[in-house]
Amino acid sequence: MTDCRTVRAQFSTYLDGSLTGLAMQSIAGHLESCPECAAEFSLWRKMQQSLATLAPVRPPADLGLRIRVALSREHARTTENLLATWKVRWQNSIAPFLIQASAGLASAILLLGTMAFLIGAFAAPEPASARDEPLGMASSPHFLYSLVEASSGTVSKKGNPVTVEVFVDAQGRVYDYHILSGPTDPATRADLETLLLSSVFQPALSFGQPVRGVALLSFAGVSVQG
Repeated sequence: MTDCRTVRAQFSTYLDGSLTGLAMQSIAGHLESCPECAAEFSLWRKMQQSLATLAPVRPPADLGLRIRVALSREHARTTENLLATWKVRWQNSIAPFLIQASAGLASAILLLGTMAFLIGAFAAPEPASARDEPLGMASSPHFLYSLVEASSGTVSKKGNPVTVEVFVDAQGRVYDYHILSGPTDPATRADLETLLLSSVFQPALSFGQPVRGVALLSFAGVSVQG
């Protein structure tokens, strides 16, 4: 005979139909003869039916930006911890050695610098070629356009300008931001996140390749219109 504790422990799998036929028959027979277990099983069935009628929850529109901001902050904290660890190691091991060797190194640098100055002063300069090109160029991100319309109002209907440091990835999308000056209330941040989430930038370039970069944006007043 199946006891009540064993039967109640299998209510979930019994509702899902995951038990063998013999086990389901045993539980069904126990429910017919045990009013207490039958009453508890009835609550389980009602809960299952209520959950089945729930509609799926829609994620917020700015979920993508929030996830990128959270990942960026976690990455920054990890980087800061790593830098702090290396700083302690530097102070405890490498720095004392460098202090002892700095006198000899400074003398050697001074001697080499003096020789280079004398050679440069008396050597004939090589004429520059018009076809010479720089080895590489670097540029900062540039704002192109936004997918939402921003009116000439103010951010969250406040009269203060807002200066924002924007972090842009190699695809020209904002993955983090920092308010340097201006209002920092939740309404202002919501307007900024809506605007930045829909903004497209020309990514920063290094040696002709798109890379991450930082841009400064100043809003004299922005009121986002959905």
